[in-house]
Amino acid sequence: MNTNTTPTSPWLLARRTTRMNPSVIREILKLTEKPGIVSFAGGLPSPKTFPVAEFEAACARVLRDDPHAALQYAASEGFRPLREMVAAMLPWSVDPGNVLITTGSQQGLDLVAKVLVDAGSKVLVESPTYLGAVMAFMPMEPEIVSVASDEQGLDLADLQAKADDARFLYALPNFQNPSGRTMSEQRRVALSETAARLGLPIVEDNPYGDLWFDAPPPTPLTARNPDGCIYLGSFSKVLAPGLRLGFVVAPQVVYPKLLQAKQAADLHSPGFNQRLIAEVMKNGFLDRHIPTIRALYKSQRDAMLNALAREIPAGDSDSTLTWNTPAGGMFLWARLPKGMNAADLLPYAVAQGVAFVPGAPFYAANGDPRTLRLSYVTPSVAEIERGVAALAIAIKTYAARLKP
Repeated sequence: MNTNTTPTSPWLLARRTTRMNPSVIREILKLTEKPGIVSFAGGLPSPKTFPVAEFEAACARVLRDDPHAALQYAASEGFRPLREMVAAMLPWSVDPGNVLITTGSQQGLDLVAKVLVDAGSKVLVESPTYLGAVMAFMPMEPEIVSVASDEQGLDLADLQAKADDARFLYALPNFQNPSGRTMSEQRRVALSETAARLGLPIVEDNPYGDLWFDAPPPTPLTARNPDGCIYLGSFSKVLAPGLRLGFVVAPQVVYPKLLQAKQAADLHSPGFNQRLIAEVMKNGFLDRHIPTIRALYKSQRDAMLNALAREIPAGDSDSTLTWNTPAGGMFLWARLPKGMNAADLLPYAVAQGVAFVPGAPFYAANGDPRTLRLSYVTPSVAEIERGVAALAIAIKTYAARLKP
């Protein structure tokens, strides 16, 4: 007779679940639910940019003109007119047959991992890199290797030293999440040439490329070598994230396996949502809509830069908070004075009524504990000013506690 009274479970979890961890950002977002908190933490588009009236009208047209097809199962590749629109809007010649509609670009990362990564495979990433990509790759049990990066992008010497046997390089050249930096034209040319010479595939993630402020970013890496790159895009940042639609452009040698992985994951992305976005995009709507997003985000970036300059004492990177000036996108990257840790600062900031994301989790290895990400697109200008003032007080309070 078993006398063990400890409850047991029949469920045996797969080994890969040990590599699944909660999103640091999602956990921090719970803090922002407290009343009065100004959040610089989330990478959420501003709801002011959602074209609600256009979606309302498009919804009525879809249900009027093609209701049964819109509500039925659909092709795994995606709604053909939407795939054609995606191909037409990209700055290189793209066959719609190489476009796969995904359930958000995050699913594109998951499909890439399933198709290209084996246990122990080497995957190269920037330093820092998008946390969501690392989370998508990790269950496939890769060896994720960080490549040194500077304000111009990847360090090519370090890339060449680490590229041997790598399955692919994952890169966000435009207004990167989290750092906000943009890879220069010179670095893109050199990276494309180097990757082609090494036989190193590139997975190019570009959710923010349309959100430039003064000038568009350089030509995508994929346009320079389409057969050596997989390109990921998203409708979340230019239309609405709640519809959960993105896309992958892949070479024919890879596309069929991505499609099969997609079929196994969810059969197809919501057909109604695809028709809705295609309807909204008709007649050049994005060409009229995206400039309004750029103008809003630029004004809010400027508000944050001005507030930081006003509230934070000037000095070098060892003595005060420093930050960059992103040329587009949604994020500003900052670094605390020497001896400080952004994770330790966060409780002081929340106590003052402001939240941010510590930067260390965005590194595949040896994360810089002094870094932090600030998103400027969701708070109002008044909230940005109040939040930056609160952040300055939190830094002073934290610094005072560090003194012997």
